[in-house]
Amino acid sequence: MCLLLAPAPARAGSEPAADPLRQFSASIEALVTRVSPSVVQVLVTGYGPVDEGGNADLVVGKQRSLASGVIVDADGYIVTNAHVVEGADNVAVSFSENGESVPAEVKGVDRSTDVAVLKVDPSKVDNLTTIPLGDSSKAQVGDPVIAIGNPFGLSRTVTTGIVSGLQRQIQAPNGFTISNVIQTDAAINPGNSGGPLLDANGRVIGINSQIQTGGGQGSVGIGFAVPINTVKNELSKLRAGESVERAYLGVQMQRVDSQLAEDLNLPVDHGALIVSVTPDSPADKAGLQAGRTGTSQGVTAGGDLIVAVDGQETRTEDAVANAIAEHKPGDSVEITYYRGNDKKTTTVTLAKRPANADTPGSGSGGDGGGGGIIP
Repeated sequence: MCLLLAPAPARAGSEPAADPLRQFSASIEALVTRVSPSVVQVLVTGYGPVDEGGNADLVVGKQRSLASGVIVDADGYIVTNAHVVEGADNVAVSFSENGESVPAEVKGVDRSTDVAVLKVDPSKVDNLTTIPLGDSSKAQVGDPVIAIGNPFGLSRTVTTGIVSGLQRQIQAPNGFTISNVIQTDAAINPGNSGGPLLDANGRVIGINSQIQTGGGQGSVGIGFAVPINTVKNELSKLRAGESVERAYLGVQMQRVDSQLAEDLNLPVDHGALIVSVTPDSPADKAGLQAGRTGTSQGVTAGGDLIVAVDGQETRTEDAVANAIAEHKPGDSVEITYYRGNDKKTTTVTLAKRPANADTPGSGSGGDGGGGGIIP
C-alpha cells in the first residue's frame, strides 16, 4: 500500500523546510572541495604492442596512458593500481589540471591485489594534501559513495552512486583472485583506475580498479574497487619497496549451495568444491583431489569438498581463501573435507604464492562468489 500525503502547510512565521536535494548537493560540493586536491593524475610512458592499422601484426612501440592516484601521506606517497604502472618506463604525477608534472618513483607493486605505491619529492609540490583512509569492512550495500578520477583525461571528474555489492571477486593482473571487492554503480571509466572510492564522510574505502563494460568501452554501472583494508594491510611493505609474500594452497574452487549440492548429490549443502589442483602445489602434495567429470552446469564434479580450515567452518570458497590468507608461507593448516560421503582431514604445509596463477580465475566479479577463486 502506498500513501500519497501532501506536505503539511508551514506554520505562520516559520522558516520553509530546507530542500533535501539542495542540502545533498551542498554536502557533496563541500566534500569534493575538501578531498579533490588529494586525487592526482598518474602519467605513464612505456612500451607495448601497438596496432599500426588494419589487421597488421602488432609491433612494440612507445605508449602513453593516464590514470589516477590518491595521496596517502605528507611524505609524498601515492596509491594507485598495479596495472597502471605495469611495464612503465617513466611515471610522473600531476597535482592540478594543466599543472606541471612531477617525477614519481614506483616504490612497490603487488600484482595479487592490483595495488602500487608511488613516491614523489614533497618539496616539489605545493600544499601536498592527504586524504583519510576509512574502514572498508564497515561498508554496507546501499551506502552512498563518490568516485573521483581522470576518466578519458578529464581531470578530477566526480561521479556518485551507492555500494551495489560486497565480497565480489575480480581477477588480479597475475591471474589470482582479489577477494572482498566493493561493487559500485558510480560511473568508472578508463582513466579512473587508481582513484579513490569515498564514503559519505570523504574517507577512502576502495581504490577503483575495474569495470564490466558489456562489450563496450565505458561504464555500464558495474565498477569494482579494491577494498582499502586490503591496501592498508600491505601499505607499509610497499612503501619500503618490499615484496608482499602470501601463503599458497594451489586449488581452484567452486561455491556450493543447496541447488548444486542436490544436483551433484553432495553430502552437505555448503563448502568449497575443488575443481582443479595445481601440480606439485601444497594441496597436491597433501593429497587433495579435483573433480574430473564435467556437468551440464559447467562445474567439474567429483572433487574434494572443503568444509573447514583449522577446525573453523568454511561455508564458501571466500572463507577458505580468507583462512589461507591469514597464514604465512611455511605454516601448516588442517583441511577438513568430504571425498564422496567420507569426511577426512589432512595437514597442508603452505608455500609462497607464485608470481602468476597457473589456473586462471573467473575474474567475473559478478556473482559475489562464483567459481575461480585461487588461494
